Amino acid sequence: MADTRDFAERLEIALVSWLDTAAPYHEFAAQFFRTAADPTSALSPFSNESHPARATAVALFRDVLQGSDLAPKLDAELVELLPDVLWLHLMVVVLYWVFDRTEDTERTREFVRRSTPMAARVINLSRYRVFRPIVRDAKGLIQDFILPTIGKTAVK
Repeated sequence: MADTRDFAERLEIALVSWLDTAAPYHEFAAQFFRTAADPTSALSPFSNESHPARATAVALFRDVLQGSDLAPKLDAELVELLPDVLWLHLMVVVLYWVFDRTEDTERTREFVRRSTPMAARVINLSRYRVFRPIVRDAKGLIQDFILPTIGKTAVK
């Protein structure tokens, strides 16, 4: 990402890098998912025990955003929340990846390729005044209902 300022490209690099790193474990993904889906499991990505890995991923998404051309244009409140939202986007990618049986998880890679520009456009639109009420409503829902369910996540 060092040579890339475009937010969508940076996000795609981060997500594809996760897919590349996780590729050797894809064979075991369904078994892992069964355990990780249990809300009482330490292997759940939402558990307190998973906080260090989650914090590392959120920090990566913070770097994705802060090193992009988009960050200076966004509302400060949104910039603070977006790394967590981008981690949730990764969780959607992971869920799709678990069930993807195409060679080299090509469908998941295509999902990432097509969803990152769309995510970037939605985030870019959020900076316009006409969308502020919707952005604030979404931010409130995320802060009130999603973040409190994630282990060791402080509600702000």
